[in-house]
Amino acid sequence: MTGALAVFDLGKTNSKMFVFSPEGALLDERRTKPVWKDFRGRSVLDDDALFSWMNRELAEVVAAHGVTGLMISAHGCAFALVRGRELLHPILDYEQEIPAAVAAEIDPLLPDFSESYTPWLPLGFSIARHIHWLEVEEPDAFAATESILCFPQYWVWRFTGRPLAEWSYLGAHNQLWAPLKRDFSSLVDRMGWRKLFPEIAPAGSVVGTTEITLADGSSRTLAVHNGVHDSNAALAYYRMTGLSGFTLVSTGTWVIIINLDCPLDALDGERDMIANVTVNGEPAPSLRFMGGREYDLISNGWDRPIGRDAVERVMARGIFAMPSWSAGGPFPETTGEIVGGSVEGEERAAVAALYVAMMTDLSLDLIRSDNLLIIDGGLAKIDLFTAMLAQLRPSQAVVRSTMSEGSATGAAALAFKAQGLSPFADETLPVTASTIAGLETYRDRWRAMAEGRRQAARMPREAAR
Repeated sequence: MTGALAVFDLGKTNSKMFVFSPEGALLDERRTKPVWKDFRGRSVLDDDALFSWMNRELAEVVAAHGVTGLMISAHGCAFALVRGRELLHPILDYEQEIPAAVAAEIDPLLPDFSESYTPWLPLGFSIARHIHWLEVEEPDAFAATESILCFPQYWVWRFTGRPLAEWSYLGAHNQLWAPLKRDFSSLVDRMGWRKLFPEIAPAGSVVGTTEITLADGSSRTLAVHNGVHDSNAALAYYRMTGLSGFTLVSTGTWVIIINLDCPLDALDGERDMIANVTVNGEPAPSLRFMGGREYDLISNGWDRPIGRDAVERVMARGIFAMPSWSAGGPFPETTGEIVGGSVEGEERAAVAALYVAMMTDLSLDLIRSDNLLIIDGGLAKIDLFTAMLAQLRPSQAVVRSTMSEGSATGAAALAFKAQGLSPFADETLPVTASTIAGLETYRDRWRAMAEGRRQAARMPREAAR
């Protein structure tokens, strides 16, 4: 008999655990934050601390809810070098740039956009760059490596000892995958890495077991399911509930927009448009920017409601947040700033909310979204954001998730599917558009300024060609 399922949803900023019944009910949730520390001058994850938290929480929910299975959903851009049951180097933080000398070696070798559908990306947004960083600076560890594991599969390995790979993570802007070939990219063979990637197993499939020791000293055996890339788990969830022909706006630290109806030749690598890969191995046209991170930076961490009157005041004053406040996104050439006046408190948060709405609206145009619009994740809970986006997209039906945890629920759906269960149904609700006077004019002014700044920043580079 199938029992409850524990899903770890491991984000860059927050780590969460959710417990689902076989009927799809959310029974429990737990949260912590990952710890990043220094190791030989590099920022790395304290994976032992996180694994200890995972085991403690598992012991409690196994006892409380009869959990019999374990599933992982995880953020992109992370990997592990392992040998046997040994981690050979701590997991790198993707928000750090590689040394110039290492970049000079790896960057010219990256596949053409037409092969990987991933542009050159800064920092560790493409894990191929970070893999080579360790290959150069930690040659002994790299030489001893038996398997390169993607982040969800690292945790599968921690629990089961089995090294595996999975489509959605291999294809998540890593420069490691050629979506149209459904195979590793030419870079992997050029670097001699193919032998280091283990066999691919579908996301959600049962791939092993793990023993969990309870507080009373007894133990329970849990089935372990192969993990998945978080935003692709959210995409899988909505497809599995029967929806089709939609654009997904998956929100968290990143805002990741996926429109399967967008033609691949519409993707512009210079605007951080990429082809991710679905859990079934299909290309998934995508665009992303660090909307959650940028909101926090612009708003100075504002975590209270924002009134419509605050939005109207900053609009009337002509105050705009210009991109970009974090690396990547459709404006990688420009540096973020607030123009038009100074703001503090709620008004600064209103400027931040407008910024994320403007960026999302522009991104939807870039990825040719004219179908059903689904807003998932943390921003789905913010009525002001969803209503403004609906006002800016009058020709599209806009719905929001009532769960706000699409990646975790998608991961659960994949694990339950492997057991012959389909407990989830479409739970989205329609969004009523706001009626903020002048919002469209504000959008037009913001776009004109943002695009003008982008063109000005690109002029020296264009002249040098």
